[in-house]
Amino acid sequence: MSESVVLPALGESVTEGTVTRWLKKVGETVAIDEPLVEVSTDKVDTEIPSPVAGVIEQILVQEDETVEVGAVLVIIGDGSGAGSAPAAPVAEAAPVVEAPAPVVAAPVAAAPVVAAPVVAAPVVAAPVVAAPVVAAPVVAAPAAPAAPISDAGYVTPLVRKLAQESGIDLTQIAGTGVGGRIRKDDVLNATSTPAPAVASAPAAAYVPGAASPLRGTTEPMSRLRKVLAERAVASMVSTAQLTTVVEVDVTKIAQLRQKVQSAFVAKSGGKLNFMPFFALAAAEALRVHPKLNATIDGDNIVYHGSENISFAVDTEKGLLTPVIRDAASLNIMEIAQQIADKAARTRANQLKPDELGGGTFTLTNTGSRGALFDTPVVFLPQVAILGTGVVTKRPVVVTDANGQDAISIRSMVYLALSYDHRLVDGADASRFLVDVKNRLEDANFDAVLGL
Repeated sequence: MSESVVLPALGESVTEGTVTRWLKKVGETVAIDEPLVEVSTDKVDTEIPSPVAGVIEQILVQEDETVEVGAVLVIIGDGSGAGSAPAAPVAEAAPVVEAPAPVVAAPVAAAPVVAAPVVAAPVVAAPVVAAPVVAAPVVAAPAAPAAPISDAGYVTPLVRKLAQESGIDLTQIAGTGVGGRIRKDDVLNATSTPAPAVASAPAAAYVPGAASPLRGTTEPMSRLRKVLAERAVASMVSTAQLTTVVEVDVTKIAQLRQKVQSAFVAKSGGKLNFMPFFALAAAEALRVHPKLNATIDGDNIVYHGSENISFAVDTEKGLLTPVIRDAASLNIMEIAQQIADKAARTRANQLKPDELGGGTFTLTNTGSRGALFDTPVVFLPQVAILGTGVVTKRPVVVTDANGQDAISIRSMVYLALSYDHRLVDGADASRFLVDVKNRLEDANFDAVLGL
C-alpha cells in the first residue's frame, strides 16, 4: 500500500515552497520522522520529516521546482509497488546478513554461491566454524566512517559545492555545526594548510587566510537570498530611514556576569553573555516608547500590544530572524535560553516557520564579528531595529561623586538604532536609546536573572 506525502503548511502566510534537495532517493527506505526533503519558502528553509515509514517509490517534485502547499511531493510504499524495481541495489547487502545460515546448513555449497569472490578467499583460508565469526568484523569494520558519511549527506548545497570544487571528501571532515553538521568554515579550513606556515613563522606573525573557492565563480541566488534582497530594497525604497547612535558603559553588567556565571551555567546549561541584557532593556523601553514598537498600515499607526523581539541569526543560507515573544515579561535566563535554542535550531534548519513571524522590533548583534557599530536596515513592516556593537575595554573619562574626573578602563559598547522617520522622529529615537542606556548602565538586573 502506498501513501502520498504532500507539502505541509509551513506557516500561516506561506502558500508555496521550493524543493532544494532530496535527502532520500527512489528505492531507499525512510523511517517515520526521518528527514525526507529540504524545502525553501519565503520565511524559512527547513527539512520536512517523513510522516510514514516505507520505501520511496516515486519522487514527483524535482529539486529547484516550486509547488503550492498541498501538492504531492513523493509516494512512499512498502516496496512491493513501483519501488520494487530499484530494490536490486539494496539486495547486494542481503547475502552479508543471510550468509551465516547457509554456511551452517551446507558449508561447502554455500561458500561459492553466496559469498562474492573477494570475500570468499579469506573465508576459505579460515576454519569452517570460524568463518561466520571472521565475517562479522569484516562487515563491521567500515562502520567507523558511517557517521561522517551520514552527516555529509545533510550539508547545504553551498557546502557541497565548495567541497567538490576544492576536492574535499566530506566524509573525512568533522563538522563543527549543530549535531556535527559540516559548515562552510569546516570546508574552508580543510582546504587550507596553515600548520606548516604557523610552525615556520614567529608566534606573533600574521598568517593570511586561504582564498575562498568561490573566487572567479558564478552561482544562482538561493530563494532565501532573493527574498532578503527584495525585502531590503523594498525597505529602503518605501521608508525614510536614518540611524542614531549612543555609547553605553556596560562595566557593571560585565562584573555581574562574572559574579553569576558559574551559577547561571549550572542552572541553565549555557553561558550568560550580553545579548539577554540588551534584549530585556530594549523590550522594557518599548513599553514606554510605543512608536518604536508599531507598524504603519496605510494612513493608520498600529501600536502592538506585546514586545516580540526578532533577533538576527547568521546562517550559511543567509540572515534569519527568529522571534522571542513577550520579551518584556521574561527574565534574563529565559531570554538567554530562547536565544541559544532558536539560534541553534535556525542554523540546523529545524525552526518552525511561525517562530520566524510576528516580530515587532529587531535586535541584531553586529558586534559578534568585531564591528563597532553599523547602520542596520529596518525589517518591514517594523519601524525600528537596534544594532549592538562589540563590547570593548578602553580608557574613558569618568566623574566621581565629588565631581572629580578621572580616566578609567571601562567596558564600552555602541548601540545603533535605525528607524523609519515617517513615524519615528529623532527625539523619539533619542529618548528610547537613553532609556536603554540608563537601564544597562544601572545594571539592576539581580531580581530578573532567573537564578
